Amino acid sequence: MEEKQVRIQLEDAAYTYEGASSPALSGASAIVREGEFVAVLGHNGSGKSTLAKLLNALYLPSEGRVVVCGYDTSREEFVWEIRRRAGMIFQNPDNQIVATVVKEDVAFGLENLGVPAEEMYPRVESALASVRMSRYADSAPHQLSGGQKQRVAVAGILAMEPSVLIADEATAMLDPSGRRDVLETIRDLNRNKGITVVWITHFMEEAALADRILVVSDGRIVKEGIPREVFSDVEGMRALHLDVPRMTSLAADLRREGMPLREGILTVDDLVKEVERLCPLKSAI
Repeated sequence: MEEKQVRIQLEDAAYTYEGASSPALSGASAIVREGEFVAVLGHNGSGKSTLAKLLNALYLPSEGRVVVCGYDTSREEFVWEIRRRAGMIFQNPDNQIVATVVKEDVAFGLENLGVPAEEMYPRVESALASVRMSRYADSAPHQLSGGQKQRVAVAGILAMEPSVLIADEATAMLDPSGRRDVLETIRDLNRNKGITVVWITHFMEEAALADRILVVSDGRIVKEGIPREVFSDVEGMRALHLDVPRMTSLAADLRREGMPLREGILTVDDLVKEVERLCPLKSAI
């Protein structure tokens, strides 16, 4: 099978804020390939948001290299190409919405790129349809819910036809319904349009849905693997001041009480199947 293209490559990347005595991120190396959904976890101040900004060339590495869609972020002439190919979704959608009408806001990035009007509007319509917001095209953004605003922010990035979406705590300010809605939208774009996603979150159940997880602590990437591997190390995650999905935690508690559950339990369905394996229901004779 043909190996998928590398979309993001970090090579010993580091970043130090001005006046800081130590780097916010140091020695970060990772590869994200085309079509992957990669979650990034870390406690507050771990360096995960710094990592996000390096991927969009908002910050340039103090050391090492960051290459996005084949472009070295340290090359000033590539900055706009990188930001066109790697769209960023921030925590607060109000910080990304600039227009007073939804469709005009979605068109804003295209206008900055100089996209002709005859090409712009079909792309705006397609982007709004992709996030199920077509019916709100003529609405004022301030009338929308938090989840709807975040979907408009996503549409503005999609209109630019990116290869990569970088979401920095994109659901942190939303209620559970809004979080679920935005995450489902992003997962759908990942599965059906092949857009590579880097999903920075502190919600463990969100990370459990990713293809891979990167764990950042004290400015370094300290763990990497599929969710079942990463979350199986319950004590290791807690030592990093991180939690695990609730069903993983419950399974660990039951295991300590002597129940021989297998590792890798993430969801309610996983736990039910494992309990049924251990305690099969016998048909009445």
